[in-house]
Amino acid sequence: MKTKFLLGAIAALLATGSAFAQSAGSIVVYGGAAQITPHIESGDLSAPSLPGTKIDVKKATSFVGGITYYWTDNISIDLPISAPFKHDVIGAGAIDGVGKLGTVKSLPATLLAQYRFGDAGSAFRPFVGAGVTYGYFFKPKATATLSGITGGTPSNPTTLSMKSRFGTTLELGAAYNLTKDWSASLSFTKTFIKTTGSLSTGQTIETTLDPVSIKFGVGYRF
Repeated sequence: MKTKFLLGAIAALLATGSAFAQSAGSIVVYGGAAQITPHIESGDLSAPSLPGTKIDVKKATSFVGGITYYWTDNISIDLPISAPFKHDVIGAGAIDGVGKLGTVKSLPATLLAQYRFGDAGSAFRPFVGAGVTYGYFFKPKATATLSGITGGTPSNPTTLSMKSRFGTTLELGAAYNLTKDWSASLSFTKTFIKTTGSLSTGQTIETTLDPVSIKFGVGYRF
C-alpha cells in the first residue's frame, strides 16, 4: 500500500508539474547546442576568373541559448541567442578541390512565433514556428589559396567579405516536460537567405545559403 501511495504521489506531482510548465505567462530560459548546415547554390565569381568558379560553405556547430515567452498556452515567442558559428569557405565548380579559400563567422539573430500543439498539461508538445532571421557575417579571413587563384601577392593578399542579410525562417520541433520547471527540446529550422561575397580585387559572387539548423536545448521555467 505504501508503494502504491508513493507511486501515486509521484505521478500526481509530475502531472501537476507538466500542467504548469508550458502555460500562458511562463518564461523559459534554455541552453544547448546547434549545428548549421548551409545548402549552397553558388553563382559564378565575376570576371576576371575561370568560368564556373564557385564556392561552398561548410557546416558549423556552436553553443546556443534563448528565451521563450508563452503568450498563451499554445502560442509562444522564441528568441534564440547563440555564440558565433565559424564556417569554412571552400572552392567548388571549376576550382573544386583547391581546398579552403577562407573562413567567416556568422551570428544569426532570429525571432520566432511558435504554435504548440496539445494543452498546457501535456508532457510532450510538438510545435511549428515561423519568423525572421538577420544573418550577420563578420571576421572573414582569406587563405593564400584564394590569393593564388585571384592574382594576390604576399605583399598584397586578396581579402574577402560577405554581406549580412535578412531572411525568413521556418521551424519544426518538440518539447518534453521533465519536471515542473525543467524541459528538453529538439527543433529543426530552415532559413531562406542569400548573400554577396566580395573580394578586394573587385570580384563578387552571389550565393544562396538556405541553411538547415538542428538545435537541442534544456530549459528552466521562471
